[in-house]
Amino acid sequence: CRLRRGTIRTDGFVSLHAGGQDVGEILTRPLIFSGFGLEVNYATSAIGTVLFELCDLRGKPIKGFSLADSEVLYGNEISRRVNWHGGRTLDALAGKPVRLRIRLHDADIYSFRFTGE
Repeated sequence: CRLRRGTIRTDGFVSLHAGGQDVGEILTRPLIFSGFGLEVNYATSAIGTVLFELCDLRGKPIKGFSLADSEVLYGNEISRRVNWHGGRTLDALAGKPVRLRIRLHDADIYSFRFTGE
């Protein structure tokens, strides 16, 4: 008799993935959210990175929430709040349609959600 135990990462069945040689990018359809924070579940290699950007409906960056303003995420976290330079929160954009751009390099995004915390 054998008993084996396996574990699966939270939300880890499917991911957006970009390998080490390529930079991957996704632009969501328009989203309307409530709250003032963006929380992500991600994993990168030792040299991988993830950046975030909030855009208007045409895909143009919203001032203060561009890729250049995004904190660079690396590592492996199930629940990490995304920050932009200047400590900006998303409460001014809540209830308005926006698009989210995610840029990945040697990384996986398993899930994201907007939070009220």
